[in-house]
Amino acid sequence: MHLLYCDESGTTSDPKQLHYLFAGLSVFERQCYWISNELDRIASIFNPADPHSIEFHGSHIWGGKGIWRNVPYGFRINLIKDLIDVLVKSNVSNRVFICVVNKQKISPRDAVEFTFEQLASRFDQYLLRLYRSGDVQRGLIVFDKSTYEGTIQNLATDFRTLGHTWGVLRNLSEVPLFLDSKASRLIQMADIISYSAFRYYEHGDDQFFKLFRHRIDSEGGIQHGLYENI
Repeated sequence: MHLLYCDESGTTSDPKQLHYLFAGLSVFERQCYWISNELDRIASIFNPADPHSIEFHGSHIWGGKGIWRNVPYGFRINLIKDLIDVLVKSNVSNRVFICVVNKQKISPRDAVEFTFEQLASRFDQYLLRLYRSGDVQRGLIVFDKSTYEGTIQNLATDFRTLGHTWGVLRNLSEVPLFLDSKASRLIQMADIISYSAFRYYEHGDDQFFKLFRHRIDSEGGIQHGLYENI
């Protein structure tokens, strides 16, 4: 099974923020163990006795919040880069998906609905390409449980039964799954990807985004895994 671990960045209600996005990492199930172990290895630097107590959140690391308060700025920047490096060095089959919108440009449409429709349809098309090449594995989208669970569950059900703008989702095995990010290193990786992309689109800071942009889903020189309405 191919698992798309996703997280959001930005808020739908803050008028000071122009952008909202969903971003995620598609991982074949056998790759999850390696990525989790690599993040555990990095976490052990901060708590060797209990690395699982360390949770990686991009905005917290960047802003020096919580356990990162006394960690020097330069060290925190390098930590985010080290986490991204795990993605970059992972199997080439692992793909990034990003859907970002300028909230004013898509108004009055809801940003959550708009970006999730793009994300789900692009992941579904990716699975269809794999199917046509002989990979018959289906997919599942996994979110942090703090995301808009009810909204996304309802949208996913509609997309699979009634359809979305471009058709019907045919390659997902179930409606999205919601996990506690504390229990999932892959959700934490999705958080790092999402926050890094948000820093680029909202603040023009590409020091993190440029490191993994080449991992965005593409085929034949065409990027399918990136949607921008900015």
